[in-house]
Amino acid sequence: MVKNYQPLAKLPMISFKPIPLTGDNIVPSGFRNQKKFKTIHGKQMAYIEQGEGDPIVFLHGNPTSSYLWRNVMPHMEGKGRLIAPDLIGMGDSDKLNDSGPDSYTYVEQRKYLFALLEELGVTENVTLVIHDWGSGLGFHWAQTHQDAVKGIAFMEAIVAPLSWDHFDEAVLDVFKGMRSPAGEEMILQQNVFVEQILPGSILRKLRDEEMNEYRRPFSNEGEDRRPTLTWPRQIPIDGEPADVFEIVSAYSKWMTESQIPKLWINAEPGVLITGAARDFVRTWPNLAETTVPGLHFLQEDSPDEVGRAIRDWHAKL
Repeated sequence: MVKNYQPLAKLPMISFKPIPLTGDNIVPSGFRNQKKFKTIHGKQMAYIEQGEGDPIVFLHGNPTSSYLWRNVMPHMEGKGRLIAPDLIGMGDSDKLNDSGPDSYTYVEQRKYLFALLEELGVTENVTLVIHDWGSGLGFHWAQTHQDAVKGIAFMEAIVAPLSWDHFDEAVLDVFKGMRSPAGEEMILQQNVFVEQILPGSILRKLRDEEMNEYRRPFSNEGEDRRPTLTWPRQIPIDGEPADVFEIVSAYSKWMTESQIPKLWINAEPGVLITGAARDFVRTWPNLAETTVPGLHFLQEDSPDEVGRAIRDWHAKL
């Protein structure tokens, strides 16, 4: 799964041959200005909402926001009610009060996201488009709202619990470091997830304005960056944390049985779903598969290919 994840081995200097930017790679003007807000558990949660019809929900992960989907969502215009939330503490959603090591856990993120979706009336004929921790939350939402789900499109997703054996030696110390007291220095001070892991997980070089948008929610040192540290500490590795391990194990098993239509957008070379994980995903029933160029954040490398794949698959649901 993480065996082929070479970018982290090059910390702190990461370099890839850029993919030339075209008009299709550039954020649509006014994307951020389109955000709406709902008060959820006393906090403002931001989201993009466009169009009408059955909900199509785009869920991001770490350390991104709804901005990740800016060049994918246009391919689905006119196909339904497009919704792209910012998870709590991320994007333009509020930070939590009294933030600390126990803040922004999976369970806390779930509480806010699930409540937002309920508040938005996302209750039937829902198509989920999920990535990274957005998949960890999205698969679980689907399992707990099975009758509401029309289909699931996923990419670079958390499809099963991990063990430390899945990690290449070159990145093992990085992930273990983030789960140790050293993580506070790495993330809360140095902002490693945004400054190095994010650009190192994309084939092309991000434009300055793109990097600045990803930096913006985490521009202040300290607790404002806590979400990007808690997330790697929530990865279910060798049974820990136990609650997340149980949730991921349960939905992973369910995905091998569920007949809900699925689209797997496979990244080549990819990061999370490689090797044995690819073989596992291919056992899931009612699965369509397509492959696009990309490492982990394939929405930045192949947004048009991702968008067209979702559009064509969704049209057949």
